[in-house]
Amino acid sequence: MNKAELIEAISKKTKQPKALTRAVVDSFLDTVQTTLKKGDKVVLPGFGTWYVAKRAPRKGRNPKTGQTINIPGGKVPRFKSGSKLKEAVK
Repeated sequence: MNKAELIEAISKKTKQPKALTRAVVDSFLDTVQTTLKKGDKVVLPGFGTWYVAKRAPRKGRNPKTGQTINIPGGKVPRFKSGSKLKEAVK
């Protein structure tokens, strides 16, 4: 399912116009992104948690030349599914 299909499904389920649904979905995604950017978590009990994890620097290899390169560490977004979501998928 892509974003357009998600908006369509939510719009039908809630009987709301697509424009309103699109605005709500965009606002939700923007809020999650802004919250993670600040280093905070977004927790939806039963569904899951978005959080920021640190990735350690590591060695890599250039596939073209075979030369060893240093890959810097950084921050990456992560998602951990909640118990209700896990049960629903089983």
